[in-house]
Amino acid sequence: MGYTRDNIKKIIEEENVKFIRLQFTDLLGTIKNVEIPLSQLDKALDNEMVFDGSSIQGFVRIEESDMKLSPDLDTFVIFPWTSEKGRVARFICDIYKPDGTPFEGCPRYNLKKNLKIAKDMGYDAFNIGTEPEFFLFKLDERGEPSLELNDKGGYFDLAPTDLGENCRRDIVLELEEMGFEIEASHHEGAPGQHEIDFKYSDAVKHADDIQTFKLVVKTIARKHGLHATFMPKPLFGVNGSGMHCNMSLFKDNQNVFLDENGPLQLSETAYHFIAGILEHALGFTAITNPIVNSYKRLVPGYEAPSYVAWSGTNRSPLIRVPNSRGLSTRVEVRSVDPSANPYMALSVLLAAGLSGIKSKLQPPTGVDCNVYEMDKKERRENGIIELPATLKDALEELKKDKVIQEALGEHIVKNFIESKEIEWDMFRTQVHPWEREQYMQMF
Repeated sequence: MGYTRDNIKKIIEEENVKFIRLQFTDLLGTIKNVEIPLSQLDKALDNEMVFDGSSIQGFVRIEESDMKLSPDLDTFVIFPWTSEKGRVARFICDIYKPDGTPFEGCPRYNLKKNLKIAKDMGYDAFNIGTEPEFFLFKLDERGEPSLELNDKGGYFDLAPTDLGENCRRDIVLELEEMGFEIEASHHEGAPGQHEIDFKYSDAVKHADDIQTFKLVVKTIARKHGLHATFMPKPLFGVNGSGMHCNMSLFKDNQNVFLDENGPLQLSETAYHFIAGILEHALGFTAITNPIVNSYKRLVPGYEAPSYVAWSGTNRSPLIRVPNSRGLSTRVEVRSVDPSANPYMALSVLLAAGLSGIKSKLQPPTGVDCNVYEMDKKERRENGIIELPATLKDALEELKKDKVIQEALGEHIVKNFIESKEIEWDMFRTQVHPWEREQYMQMF
């Protein structure tokens, strides 16, 4: 739906909206917002709302702190759960410098910049469908998250085993009221783990939807006395949470990954795109898996990929090509997790794929057996390498990958690496419970 100032104001009046949230996403993927009363709406729509960029991690220095928020009218939505006495609506914003030019540290603008590169190459759309998973934990008596799961269900289980069913249903209802087209909702493989799938869309809208989805899930879970977490691996010994990214490129309303006469009915463009993803997988992993905990998920045995390979059939490699063809022909990258900043993650995946197309790279032979069951010698013979094992390793690979750095731009790369090296150092120097359990009595 294309909104205008006039019909937004009409909806606001009809729906008794009293407050507006201006939202944006920082480098770490955290949703930030400023809430304004309705009296300030015109000022916001004129792009005159200023905030202190130096207070947002990875944005700007204190001597250049003023930033402007530019609301995207098409992201206007009323939060269904807010009070009828004075409802709250929101806009997702791009960030601009005081001189009216886009801020190069804005992740949403960065994604638009990479989409422009794709458009200049002749591709009209970069369509995305993701599968963000999450866990539900009970809140304790103080309203803080506990480590007690709310169910013991497994994949596709239902009540009474799946006690999160009612919460999940309410999340779906709220999302549908906000305009989401929900395709499926089910219990995932681990106890307390859930998945809600929504319709694919163009990259910017989908990244917006991921951020909105996370906000809705957390808000509705709390109403059920639960804490929803998108932490990749909250529990040892069970599957972690992924956010598989299904991607396709379109030109003149045709899916350019499809060739009905090609091997696996995939086009040369699709194979070049896959090769680009494989070529830059090590370099973009710090972006798609950006926290210390991400690497507890990327280990063999829990359905998350830890090896750089591709397949048209099995789910153990990094890339899978789902069976659907026609307009649904797509490439699925399975390593991405929901702690990733979606704007930055989609930027680097697109840049990696486009680099493969530009260079006409060819992928190695697909691996149709279980990679986890191969020994090192077999993996080496098949040219299969491992994804980075730690955030530190991933950051070192990012520093070596010029294509990924160029896709993000100097400002984002510099500030992201600086922030994540601090995070790694804090983790590295902390004494963890496992160490005390292992060593306190031994030494």
